[in-house]
Amino acid sequence: MSSHDHPAVAKVTAALAEAGQHSAADRVRMLPAEVRTAAQAAEALGVPVGAIANSLVFRARTTGGAEVALLALTSGAHRARESRLAELAGLAEVGKADAGFVREHTGQAIGGVAPIGHPATIVTLVDTALREHPEVWAAAGHPKSIFPTTFDRLVELTGGTAGALAGEGEDGRP
Repeated sequence: MSSHDHPAVAKVTAALAEAGQHSAADRVRMLPAEVRTAAQAAEALGVPVGAIANSLVFRARTTGGAEVALLALTSGAHRARESRLAELAGLAEVGKADAGFVREHTGQAIGGVAPIGHPATIVTLVDTALREHPEVWAAAGHPKSIFPTTFDRLVELTGGTAGALAGEGEDGRP
């Protein structure tokens, strides 16, 4: 089976088409090697690292104490602040998730988590820093797969909330 035939990639491609984002579905690319970081993806595509929409899954708690997954689609040019994510999503606590939690909630492996194609809807935040790029690239369900879209289409596709994930007036650069 080629990576393009991978079940998670097929599910993401179908979800893109079902959402009316046919251009993105038609442009899912399989890269020659896995790209598990924004820097690797940017290098492989020849685009600025800020044009990569990192899919970061966090383990979170609601104010009522329930555990939920939170997906932050952040610009590869900076880091998201967990306190800012909690504030924007109205959550009591946000922390790192392990690989098992990520796979359980997305059906996808770390390094290939797409913004869509998950078993259930995930609360999603979309970094407004991605607006700076006319085209952004997001993982398509496998560490070798990626698709192009725009900031506005990413927000629409995910039903996400747009916000400055590093914090207002901060660039979040490491």
